[in-house]
Amino acid sequence: MRSSEWLSFAYFGLLIALAWMRPLPAIRRLQIAAIGLPMCGAILWMARNAGTSVRDWAPAAIILVGYYLSGRFFVQPSPTLERRLAEWDRRLLGDPAPSFARWPRPLLAFLEVVYMGCFLLVPAGFAALALTGRAAQADRYWTLVVGAEFGAFAPLSFVQTRPPWALERTAAPPRGVDGAVHRLASRAVRDFTINANTFPSGHVAGSLAVAFALLGPMPWVGAIVLLLAASISVACVVGRYHYVVDALAGGALALVIWGIVNAAGL
Repeated sequence: MRSSEWLSFAYFGLLIALAWMRPLPAIRRLQIAAIGLPMCGAILWMARNAGTSVRDWAPAAIILVGYYLSGRFFVQPSPTLERRLAEWDRRLLGDPAPSFARWPRPLLAFLEVVYMGCFLLVPAGFAALALTGRAAQADRYWTLVVGAEFGAFAPLSFVQTRPPWALERTAAPPRGVDGAVHRLASRAVRDFTINANTFPSGHVAGSLAVAFALLGPMPWVGAIVLLLAASISVACVVGRYHYVVDALAGGALALVIWGIVNAAGL
């Protein structure tokens, strides 16, 4: 099995074990087991029987399943932890929502767009490798990205908080194109995410992992993606999708995974 496949197998196995250790409703335990066990089986089958191209692209779907499955652990947020995270935001940012509302509108619209595009960045990063004849880098690429993403999702089984947008008073969105972009991003977050705060931030960890994976084989592309990842990190906080501490922890997680992968010689 590839390193990325071992990581994915271990992640779903961990979620299944945690489902029976954490105080969850019985239906949640059954849901996690009903999805986690087939995922473990599918990863093992794929490693033994699937073609190279399937194994190269499958992690993009596996990450999405792992993300939504982690949301089954979100039962009761911790008001104490939410308050502490919000306090750090106020120390560093003042009153965040009104402060950011005064930023230039084109900049705010750009940040909303790159935030929404974060999920596309993961498969796009591997597509850049595959289209330039570097598909042999698949396992290193996905080991970095899977490690960062699942490293951000797994703590949700213990660290349960709501995102800032669910708790803070928000400034009225501007009118015009930028206001429409903000409303679209907010709607997408409410409709297509687990509506729980991941600590560390999966957006930050995952996008940085993509950049780190591309910097070696494709330095210029990696540098561009690194700029996008930095923009996504800012967008997480400015859009009130994450707390500052979430974003910083996501960056630290990506760096740790990068260091481990390099030390292992992948």
